[in-house]
Amino acid sequence: MNFQKLLVPVGGIVLLGLAWRSYGWAGVALTGGVIVMFLLLHFNRAMQVLKRAADRPVGYVASAVMLNAKLKQGATLMHVIAMTRALGELRSPPDTQPELYRWTDTGGSYVDAVFNAGKLQSWEMTRPETPEEETPAS
Repeated sequence: MNFQKLLVPVGGIVLLGLAWRSYGWAGVALTGGVIVMFLLLHFNRAMQVLKRAADRPVGYVASAVMLNAKLKQGATLMHVIAMTRALGELRSPPDTQPELYRWTDTGGSYVDAVFNAGKLQSWEMTRPETPEEETPAS
């Protein structure tokens, strides 16, 4: 079970309880305002990331090499979308875990990223094969 999804709401309730015990309704109002502001900031960031990604082709990245260098294990899908400014091309069947996304650059290089429960688990960069140039015989 993912305890992080449970920890944030329980932490908010505990903060409200402590605010009530220490300062009464004024503390609850202040703490409630802080919690709402925190939620609005995260919602605004998510909307900005998705707004920027909506203007780009799905699965496109400026440089697959730079994306490969910037990726870190445990990064969220939203963080990777913010880095690439594009939604990844879903390569796995819908609604299955783990999810496989691909970002491709104009040179044909691509990065396949595996996300498990929204966290980056592994990734692999692939460059296109270039045919060897034939040298003319003298």
